[in-house]
Amino acid sequence: MTAVASRPAQQELPGTEFPLGATPGQGGTNFAVASGIADAVTLCLFDDAGQETQVPLRDYDAGVWHGFVPGVGPGQAYGYRVAGPYDPPRGLYCNPAKLLLDPYAKAISGAVAFGKEVFGYDGDLGTASTLDSAGHVPRSLVVDPAFGWVDGAPVRRRYSDTIIYELHVKGFTMRHPGVPEELRGTYAGLAHEASLAHLTSLGVTAVELLPVHQSVPESFLPARGLTNYWGYNTIGYFAPNHGYSAAARAGQPGGQVAEFKTMVNALHAAGLEVLLDVVFNHTAEAGAMGPTLCFRGLDNPAYYRLDPADPGRYIDTTGCGNSLNAGDPRTLQLIMDSLRYWIIDMHVDGYRFDLAPTLARQDGGFDQVSAFFDLVSQDPVVSQAKLIAEPWDVGQADSYDLGRFPALWREWNGKYRDSMRDFWRSHPIGIGEFATRFCGSSDLYGGRGAQRRRPTASVNLLTVHDGFTLRDLVSYNDKHNEANGESNRDGTSDNRSWNCGVEGPTDDPDIVALRQRQSRAMLTTLLLSFGVPLLLAGDEMGRTQQGNNNAYCQDNEITWVDWSSQDRELLDFTRRLIAFRKEHPVFRRRRYLAGVEAAELGWFTVAGTPMTGADWADPSALSLGIYLDGSDDPDRAQDGSLLLDDDFLVLINAWWERLDFVIPAQTRDGQTWRPALDSYDLTSADAAADLAAPLQAGDQVSVGPRSVRVLRGQHRHDS
Repeated sequence: MTAVASRPAQQELPGTEFPLGATPGQGGTNFAVASGIADAVTLCLFDDAGQETQVPLRDYDAGVWHGFVPGVGPGQAYGYRVAGPYDPPRGLYCNPAKLLLDPYAKAISGAVAFGKEVFGYDGDLGTASTLDSAGHVPRSLVVDPAFGWVDGAPVRRRYSDTIIYELHVKGFTMRHPGVPEELRGTYAGLAHEASLAHLTSLGVTAVELLPVHQSVPESFLPARGLTNYWGYNTIGYFAPNHGYSAAARAGQPGGQVAEFKTMVNALHAAGLEVLLDVVFNHTAEAGAMGPTLCFRGLDNPAYYRLDPADPGRYIDTTGCGNSLNAGDPRTLQLIMDSLRYWIIDMHVDGYRFDLAPTLARQDGGFDQVSAFFDLVSQDPVVSQAKLIAEPWDVGQADSYDLGRFPALWREWNGKYRDSMRDFWRSHPIGIGEFATRFCGSSDLYGGRGAQRRRPTASVNLLTVHDGFTLRDLVSYNDKHNEANGESNRDGTSDNRSWNCGVEGPTDDPDIVALRQRQSRAMLTTLLLSFGVPLLLAGDEMGRTQQGNNNAYCQDNEITWVDWSSQDRELLDFTRRLIAFRKEHPVFRRRRYLAGVEAAELGWFTVAGTPMTGADWADPSALSLGIYLDGSDDPDRAQDGSLLLDDDFLVLINAWWERLDFVIPAQTRDGQTWRPALDSYDLTSADAAADLAAPLQAGDQVSVGPRSVRVLRGQHRHDS
């Protein structure tokens, strides 16, 4: 048992119910924690030896227990014990034997040691456990918010100018030879000049960090020697994960806060926005039989969605055992306070919301006018940030909500991913489907009136953390998740991948070359499509996870970026693609083009003739010519200048044979063309200047099998 002392009653002062959390001030710290069901709440302070001092919080206002404790300052470790009803059939789990984290803790130290001590019940839910959990759970820490920011005005880029790079803080730097060993796998490692050099030379404009909120692995993983590497199992929505902190690793509890801020400083100085992947759909406490670490023991009905007909049963729309109760004012306050905190105090620029429809299930179904969406749209801070939804959750009739989010939001476009994967493995999806996705998915986002959105509502992706990497997408037909310990049953079997002839690694030069061409063709499609491109870290240099498409539990070489085996040719090509997109606003359109009859957009067959209804209806079509008029766009750049550009022909060939495209006549009068990009022949664009004569209408241009070729027209100077 932990030794317990009593703080003299005369040192206990009333404090204030706002703000929630631990707020250091003149002469002490104010503690405030919400629970509408507790009979009593006790603040537990811990010294360096683990000795516990209990301080009852006697004041209770508007559902908040609070008190001011003199002499307590930054660095103090603490937690809460809550006395109240333990009645599982009614969804009530108060148990003072369980030490609870502060939901508003700005830093957390320690880890969960899974054992029967961390569970609120003894044997079955009907019996409350009397085992003290204090020696088996993390501590909350009081944090000094002061920091010397030098990032100046925040980075603000239009979505049309944004290129997102999804990375894992630890995995990106863990094997980087240019990052000092003591900084690898940390915020400081990501802020190191070697990491920044790769990001800036690649040309991406924003990093999207896999979850950095403090998380806890599922209880079954440590027993297998595994952990929740991705971090989608949050327990602290205000606390940077101390596992990614060089300072915390070096014995400085709470040092992760300043280290995270320093990282943001460095990324902003490098011109990069910082987006956080946040998990406000469930927590690490799992279902009713899960551990009691925080929310469950404080106010279970407020924080979690319970079945109204059976409050002892959790409603689970996440597949993780519980769903946060976005219909409760206390939970909504927590979410909004967290979002504002990371923007105002930690200077992040936006969010990607994991399983976002769960947040809109105020009354069960997905609701475009839910309280959460209303709060976000009205909030003067959060509404100005980048807001990106993963527009699906689990197990509901309306779980796939692609295209249904409010106009303020952007969405991961799952249809783009599936269609482009199928197209480039020569599956007959229809050339119209390819064209619709390439031009920004107007069927999903075009809309009318208040529902009308821009092409940039579509976040275009081919691969992300969940699933195959790009190299594995062209190297495996099937998942290979044996290392996860679930007999390869976990992870999706619907990968829409193609191994190009051999499953896994091969030395066959023809297959290797085909895989490289497939990778380049898909990356070219991604970077030229209208919308916001999202690139998975390592795809630009051939990173593999050995066929594992559900590597959430692999904190090792399977998931860490291997900087020693870079595909330099692919990396150089990706850099060229990104630079090409950034140079040419015609590929960064902020509005939908008018259609087939518009001068600004033309669709052509291989023969150079305009596409007909019969051409569009051909289910086996795998080739298309796209004409883009670069000077016919009324949008302006952020500096107010006109977005003038060259004209382009994008020639798409997903056949397994070379095709000779005819240059169409229905473009600008007298237009001539020169090569600009070729995903098949990497030397063709460089040789453009050596051509004896430019291409003209009626000329033929060869496009290699499974490739994209881009021709550049004469710049229009009279606009």
